[in-house]
Parts: sequence; C-alpha cells; structure tokens
Amino acid sequence: MADQTHVLFVEDDDVIREATQLALERDGFVVTAMPDGLSGLEAFRADRPDIALLDVMVPGLDGVSLCRRIRDESTVPVIMLSARADSIDVVLGLEAGADDYVTKPFDGAVLVARIRAVLRRFGHAGGGRTEGPASPANGGVLTFGDLAVDTEGMEVRRAGQPVALTPTEMRLLLEFSTAPGTVLSRDKLLERVWDYGWGGDTRVVDVHVQRLRQKIGQDRIETVRGFGYKLKA
Repeated sequence: MADQTHVLFVEDDDVIREATQLALERDGFVVTAMPDGLSGLEAFRADRPDIALLDVMVPGLDGVSLCRRIRDESTVPVIMLSARADSIDVVLGLEAGADDYVTKPFDGAVLVARIRAVLRRFGHAGGGRTEGPASPANGGVLTFGDLAVDTEGMEVRRAGQPVALTPTEMRLLLEFSTAPGTVLSRDKLLERVWDYGWGGDTRVVDVHVQRLRQKIGQDRIETVRGFGYKLKA
C-alpha cells in the first residue's frame, strides 16, 4: 500500500517537516512537504495526493482552514497534527472535515500506523457490515423514514435527494444502519470505523456523529447517555 501512496504533509517547523518526510519516505510513501497552508493548497490541487497530513498551526492559511478548503473539493482522507491533545484545535479540525488527528510530538511508527489505518478505511469505504437487514429482495437498500442507505452502491438519499458523505461518514452510517435500534458504544465505533485496536479519543466519534446528523437529520441518531449512540429504527 505505502509504496504507491502519495502524502501531502504541511508543517512549518523545518526540523519536524524534514524528519517526518524522511521517516515516511523510508516506509515507502511518496511525500510532498510544504511549509505553509497556501503552498499546501496549491500542492494539493496540483498533485491530488492520497492523504493529507496538516499541522493545525501553519502560516498563511492555517491547517483547519486548509482542511475546509480541501474538503470543499475532495473526500481525500485528512489527518490533523496538533501539539495539544486537549486543545480546541482538535475539535475544530474534526469539525472542518478531518478524519483523524495525531498529537505532537509523535512517534514515527505511530504516525505510519494511523496513516495506514485511515487508508484501509478509505480503500474499503464499503467495508462496514452489510449482513443485518440488507437482503436481495431490496437490493441492499435500507430505509429509515425518508433516509435510504444503499449498502451495495454506497449511496445515501434523504427525501429522494443524494447525500454526500465522506468515506468515514459512510462507514459510520453503515455501522448504525445495519444494526438499527442497537446501542453502539464509542469504543466499539472506534474499533469498527477507525480501525483502532487500542484506546482512542472518543471526541473523534462525537464530532463525526455530529457531522453525520447534520447531513441525515439531527434526530436520526439518538444519544444514549453513558452508553453511546443508536440509529432510530
């Protein structure tokens, strides 16, 4: 996978940028490294990378704004890099459309593992469980009120109109729609959707659920306080 993967890396610290670029290239990734948001946006448009790593605090166009610009044009996976795990920057980055984040300073092996986990999700955007209610009789289309989820065609419609979801949002919806009425914990969703084999930050789940609600209806996914979320059947 890695030997064919093109990474856009935007980081203004010269030492971190050069060291991380070398580490990723040793793992077989092709890396375009840029020192600021504006050059990063130009590189994204010119090269169309497979994944973008964006530091939150970069000059010219900050990482959160750059993520929004990328998300306006593409569903390419985005990982935000933040120096503070408890910072509002993490939530802002996720709300802007990022799929995951990594806290600095980071271990190179951890970063590579997170990149590969994201790429596995995007390479198998339809990899959510589709056994459940889907059946040949309905062609794999699950309906919940005005919401229709095509688990084979990977398409979603609301009141007959197409809904544009990122691959991460699609995987999240598939987990809910193939088990309607079942409460799914944040840890379980991190494991199934984000491919975390270890403990992760549940804010990633919360922000993605919020983004998904905005697209499919605020009342479609119910919060079960203290346990997790469920899709209303």
